[in-house]
Amino acid sequence: MEALVLIVVLIGSIVVHEVAHAWQARREGDDTAEKLGRITLNPIPHLDPLGSFIVPALLYLSGSGIFFGWAKPVPVNPLNYREYVAGDIRVSMAGIVSNLILAAMSTIALAVVTKVDSLGGLPSPAAEFLFLTFEWGILINLVLAFFNLLPIPPLDGSHVFAHILPGELAVRYRHLGQYGILALMGIIYFVPGALSAALFPVYLLHGVADWFVGLWI
Repeated sequence: MEALVLIVVLIGSIVVHEVAHAWQARREGDDTAEKLGRITLNPIPHLDPLGSFIVPALLYLSGSGIFFGWAKPVPVNPLNYREYVAGDIRVSMAGIVSNLILAAMSTIALAVVTKVDSLGGLPSPAAEFLFLTFEWGILINLVLAFFNLLPIPPLDGSHVFAHILPGELAVRYRHLGQYGILALMGIIYFVPGALSAALFPVYLLHGVADWFVGLWI
């Protein structure tokens, strides 16, 4: 059951992440994603066979301790934004903010479930399902948020970092996006300690979430 819950939570989280990008892009003046039907919680238009299923399954089965995935990138046209730089940054950060909100909501939900279960108000199968769902909801969304903050094209953090670079260098930097996934997979398998160090905020905030939930026991 844990593997099924994990995949469902991951897919739900990355779908919300992509919808947040599309929704914010519309607010900035670009309706490209909306016209293509990407402002929807229906997972079908968002799912990527490699990033949504194959890579997460391989990472889970490998026991690497690192678990993440991705959906099809939301198509946007930054030239349509009312404010090009600020709009691009807000659209890029929208997905990260959505995952942090989901992590916070999962923490609160887990605390409530913990309290109800401590009072004997939940049957065992339901309690196990809810605990798994919200525990993975916290961890997966924290990983997605801080993983996407890494300044490696095409991750969201690279969009912010690119605006710091001078024009020609920024263009070359963005072009690295076509090799970004290969670079990330190489780092995960050959330098796993580097990714763990970059995701230190995940472990820190996960500890804070555990502390908060512990208050409800």
